[in-house]
Amino acid sequence: MSTLAHVFEAAGLSTVVITPMRFIAEKMKTPRSLYAEFPLGLPLGKPRDAKFQRDVLRAAFALLERPEGPVLEDFPESIQGKDSEPLVCLLPPRFNPDLHPAVDEAKALRSAYDRAIAVNGRTSVGRVVTADEIPSALEKFVRIADGEPWDQHGFDGPLMFVAHDIRTYYEELVFEITDSDFEAWGAERWFYEKTEAGKLIFEVSQKMKEEGAPPMEWYMLAPGSRH
Repeated sequence: MSTLAHVFEAAGLSTVVITPMRFIAEKMKTPRSLYAEFPLGLPLGKPRDAKFQRDVLRAAFALLERPEGPVLEDFPESIQGKDSEPLVCLLPPRFNPDLHPAVDEAKALRSAYDRAIAVNGRTSVGRVVTADEIPSALEKFVRIADGEPWDQHGFDGPLMFVAHDIRTYYEELVFEITDSDFEAWGAERWFYEKTEAGKLIFEVSQKMKEEGAPPMEWYMLAPGSRH
């Protein structure tokens, strides 16, 4: 981001970078940086705390009043990272025992996803597959786990992007099925450790690794911390 800031500034666009890495901002002499001591994955601090996030943004945008840089200021509050636990969510019971558990689960969670879209008015699902196509995409992962060639998946984009759409589907609906506090990586741990879909995707990534698939193909199916 610091490099892009210099590029945009050279083109006449003013920039502000919010960073949890002070040493990079200092080394790169970023034009305007707000150092926020937050865990990685929480760029605006406290999840679901609109007031706190607005305070961060106000502090960042205030740096635009400084016409020349480099400017590096500290946000006055910090958040200490900790080993987060997976979110506590009540997942639906099996509905159709004839389906793979991941497919059955995704179908059962559709109403929660629809509620989330009604509340937020937007979704990031759809890079390769839509919400309607999530169950069939998971069926493809099941077939790959059972031995079907991973490189003949038939999607219009890389398998890693399909996995991203599936994970996004779950992480958008999770707000509708949990009352837990959101900690850094809590939703990630919930998806890969508690849901059938997350377990399936990770199983496929490990199978691809064992079969000698290119590292970027299997590694990007899950965050690096999972491997």
